[in-house]
Amino acid sequence: MFTGIVESIGRIAGVDARGDGLRIAVDVREVADVAIGESIAVNGCCLTVVAIDGSTLAFDVSAETLRATTGLDRIGEVNIERSLRAGDRLGGHLVAGHVDGVGRVARFAPVAGSAGGSYLLEIDAPAALARFIAPKGSVAVQGVSLTVNRVSGSLFDVNLIPHTLAVTTLAALAPGARVNLEVDQVARYVERLLAASKHPPASGV
Repeated sequence: MFTGIVESIGRIAGVDARGDGLRIAVDVREVADVAIGESIAVNGCCLTVVAIDGSTLAFDVSAETLRATTGLDRIGEVNIERSLRAGDRLGGHLVAGHVDGVGRVARFAPVAGSAGGSYLLEIDAPAALARFIAPKGSVAVQGVSLTVNRVSGSLFDVNLIPHTLAVTTLAALAPGARVNLEVDQVARYVERLLAASKHPPASGV
């Protein structure tokens, strides 16, 4: 379990084929005391540390994970967050690290009238996920916990303050970029409960 509060920016430094998946090497110089078997969110995707070489962590990424995510199959910067520990502050929202789908950046531009350097990020979400995204609700984009401002069909937008831009990879986004999305777990459970109430299971005789 994670919070969507990015701990540091790492870098995928190596990508090697392993069966039908990949083994990636991620440089995480600002993250200490990592153990083999630990769960770490890489761009919002929960991965298990399988080897450690100095400040470089190795992760095995399955073919299914590669199919459901973006950005784990190539060299580049990634958002890093270690799993939540008992007693930690929950600064963002509960994030499972199970990417629900891949969205596409529709707009990334300075907020009009903002003197502080905030940016508006608008994302086109897959239709299957759009129903889980609501104004003032939470969503994880590339593993970053964000609050939804507005929703219009499959489009939603969030505001990125200068601090978020400085400590995550989101500042490098541009229209057309693909991003990992995880919807709010509460919204998913509510949808499941509503569906069950409309179509209750038949009782056995």
